Amino acid sequence: MSTTVHEPLVPSDDTPVENATGLFSLGSYLRKGKASKDGRRLFLEGGREADTFYRHRWSHDKMVHSTHGVNCTGSCAWEVYVTDGVITWEKQITDYPTTGPDMPEYEPRGCPRGAAFSWYTYSPTRIRYPYVRSVLLDAFRDARARHDGDAVAAWAEVTGNPETARAYKSARGKGGMVRVGWDEAMDIIAAAYVHTIRTWGPDRCAGFSVIPAMS
Repeated sequence: MSTTVHEPLVPSDDTPVENATGLFSLGSYLRKGKASKDGRRLFLEGGREADTFYRHRWSHDKMVHSTHGVNCTGSCAWEVYVTDGVITWEKQITDYPTTGPDMPEYEPRGCPRGAAFSWYTYSPTRIRYPYVRSVLLDAFRDARARHDGDAVAAWAEVTGNPETARAYKSARGKGGMVRVGWDEAMDIIAAAYVHTIRTWGPDRCAGFSVIPAMS
């Protein structure tokens, strides 16, 4: 009866292992550590400090129920986890009532865009303030000054003057947006509604959404 003795896998020096090939030997280059003689194990030194980011990523102070509106009806229920007032991560709520034996269940209800909604919320490119095309804004402000601050009369002049209307309409799609205050933005919107209702009637006001479920 013969006995085969396997040499234990012990750490060697930091250089690549000579008798290991392919991806096994590549490991000692990518992560500096002590490789076993066969190149299949890599011994690293250090504690668990690398786990700190992972633990913080999933830590939270409280959980609230909410939903997301990413080009959708915003009807999916989500659990939103918050740390120091900042959204940390989201999770689908899977407690919808059953639809019965003859219908597919709702679960899971929530899309990947909803799961990544915090990235939208804190994105540096997120629009947080109202913007108006500068050509239209300049024309509206000039007209409002001539009408003693009457926003409705100013909007009627801007849209009723063919030259002015052509100027701001032809600027669409070319940028030129400038930030305005909320009050002025609401004045322009309200003036447009009031002028439209006075001129053509309330049935000429309509809302449209590119979301199929809400159109």
